[in-house]
Amino acid sequence: MSFPESVRNAWHMVALAKDIRPGTVRKVELCNTPVALFRNADGLGALVDRCPHRNYPLSEGRVTRGGLECPYHGWRFGRDGTCLEVPGCAVEIAGERRLEAKSLRVLERHGGIFVALNDVAPPEPDLPPDFGNPDLDHFWWQQGTWEGRAFDAIENVMDPFHTNHLHHGFIRRRDRRLPVNLIVTSHGDGIEMAIEQTQPDLGLMSRFLEKDRQRSISRYYPPTMVQARWEGAQRLTLCVNAVFTPATDNSFTPFARFSTPKGFAPAWLKQAAIRLFLAPVVAQDRRALALQHGVMTRFGNPHFVEGPGDILGNRLHKLWNGQPLTPSVDDPVEATL
Repeated sequence: MSFPESVRNAWHMVALAKDIRPGTVRKVELCNTPVALFRNADGLGALVDRCPHRNYPLSEGRVTRGGLECPYHGWRFGRDGTCLEVPGCAVEIAGERRLEAKSLRVLERHGGIFVALNDVAPPEPDLPPDFGNPDLDHFWWQQGTWEGRAFDAIENVMDPFHTNHLHHGFIRRRDRRLPVNLIVTSHGDGIEMAIEQTQPDLGLMSRFLEKDRQRSISRYYPPTMVQARWEGAQRLTLCVNAVFTPATDNSFTPFARFSTPKGFAPAWLKQAAIRLFLAPVVAQDRRALALQHGVMTRFGNPHFVEGPGDILGNRLHKLWNGQPLTPSVDDPVEATL
């Protein structure tokens, strides 16, 4: 999959802020572009991971004297890409644009680091509601770069029907389904699916972590974010913001931000419980997406057949490609999950 302009022209989360400590440099991949992230005393820098001199990877260098130093010849670059030094050469290099490394816009928000590949992206990342809500407890969970396509991961989390089988016993059960109503709302710039039900799911996670469940909502915020909210009779139970950053054509880096109401239990205990119950679910999704990608690669491209449970149709793909939807609310769909 080549990335459409709507994806390349957006802000993307590429790392957790805690992983880029002062004086460190780290390589990340974004839409087939290697990026060298580093932090000096003045803040974060993001440079395309290529020294303009002899094309050595800058991510192999070190942060020193306020810049990122290439280990091949010692050229040193500032956060804006300016060449600060060419060791051994007593010449004036100030203002020499041809010596610059390519710099990228970079921001730190709510514990995440976001990068834009060009100037078309808006001034700030457009983040879903409650992403930084101070009235909620938050924690990040990240598990490296996965095999597969970012778009397929988005489709996976927006699809409730796979949970009975792939996540049998953890999220739902394939042998004890519950009646639900599925309501799809198309927004001009996104789409959401609400699941209305009269009791919580029968998987381990809901049985142990939820007292009640009346409604859950999954909404896609193009190009790479999905927010899932679980609501009880009185208040929000859990909110998960999942970010699927395209690394290459064949890989993506997922990030998940979990948010829960304060006061229900200590934040550390909620984090431990969520990690415990979701660890096997995450492993199952990771394996499934890799296997799916392997089959698509083997046969040359995807051959998807739409079934009665695929009620979103091609609307996710339209949004991924930057095409707006006509605002509408679908008729409720009766199903068992």
